[in-house]
Amino acid sequence: MSIDWPALGKAVSDQFSLSAHSVHGPAHWRRVERNGLLLATKTGADEAVVRLFALFHDSRRHNENHDPRHGRRGAALAAEMRGNHFELDDDAFATLVYACTWHTDEPQNEDPTIGTCFDADRLDLGRVGIIPDPSYMSTAFGRIIADAGSIQPFLTTERPAKPRL
Repeated sequence: MSIDWPALGKAVSDQFSLSAHSVHGPAHWRRVERNGLLLATKTGADEAVVRLFALFHDSRRHNENHDPRHGRRGAALAAEMRGNHFELDDDAFATLVYACTWHTDEPQNEDPTIGTCFDADRLDLGRVGIIPDPSYMSTAFGRIIADAGSIQPFLTTERPAKPRL
């Protein structure tokens, strides 16, 4: 599977209705990607799904506050762009849709890829002044990072060095 990540990132960013500096915008998406790729080194998550989740999960927010259907709208955008901007097999796509749809409503998920997506997003709650709670993490590695109070000690120059969106 080959995805032109910069072109896909631009296409998603171009349709984003909030400010480019939104707490739910592109900088957040890049941190979620970084977090997810770090988590995937221990969880075995599907990295393509994790990266796509980072890009789509908040891409259709209408506001910065309560927006209960934003995950479903992000999943719908992924469906619109599938086939034109990226390819993903049906099982992986179903996982992406589920993760986007339920990322704010489901406390945890045992699926390694979905759990990694959820944790990657929650580990960026510091951007809005919330310290991630280990009890809301789906993965063992996510709980370890949340227990530490910061992802910074876990980041290395090895992998992932830089978000790729």
